[in-house]
Amino acid sequence: MRRLLFSLLMFCVLPAWADGHDQLYKVAGWPEQRAHFNDALSAAQQRYQSSLPPAVYQALVNNSNQRFASNAVDQRAEAQLRKNLADPKPALAFFQSPLGKKIVAAELLATRRDQLAKNAKGLPKMTASDSRLLIIGHLAQALPAREAGAEVSLAIAGVAADSLSSMIPGLLGGGQAQGMLNGQRQRLMDQIGSDLNNTLLYVYRDLSDEELEEFATFAESAEGKAYYQAALAAIRAGLAVGQSTSNLSQ
Repeated sequence: MRRLLFSLLMFCVLPAWADGHDQLYKVAGWPEQRAHFNDALSAAQQRYQSSLPPAVYQALVNNSNQRFASNAVDQRAEAQLRKNLADPKPALAFFQSPLGKKIVAAELLATRRDQLAKNAKGLPKMTASDSRLLIIGHLAQALPAREAGAEVSLAIAGVAADSLSSMIPGLLGGGQAQGMLNGQRQRLMDQIGSDLNNTLLYVYRDLSDEELEEFATFAESAEGKAYYQAALAAIRAGLAVGQSTSNLSQ
């Protein structure tokens, strides 16, 4: 009985012992977003299968599995979040709030496999009041959505280039393959930015104007800026854009 009571007490207090950065990583939906990325990666692999020689396709799959192994992505991303965010408590408190949970749920829904397939040809054109459009404009400036979207696109494309380089050593040596991809970053950011306001209106469509304004206020605050800057660094590290698969530490 004493062991049982001790075990129950341990279970109750363990959340208080959890590391703040680790809690934030989970509460903000990072593991689920990584899983959604892997779903998108699998879909990309299937598209490549019909157009690549079997050996090249298998190299692509192998490189993908190594580069984007769940534990490796989480470790790289969380390490950068920890390195770049000195105090996780403000962001943790925000994402643990009812509004924060609603925001995370909206973001996870938007990147789910079925939703990506549903909107493959583009998002519906959203209509909004002038005041809501103004709030969305502030949010678009505060969130690193352009940069994050470009990193995801480059990460998926980078696997193919890295696979080709591994099949034909010296063809794109010295990091040239990744360098070519990195040159596309600004083009991708411009492309994402051209429709960003409509994208945000769609993703956060279930937030009221008041909730959206509170979200924008957090994103524009010193604490919000610190979190989103660290989050962008975490995305880049987790997806290892610009790095050769052979050089990644697992």
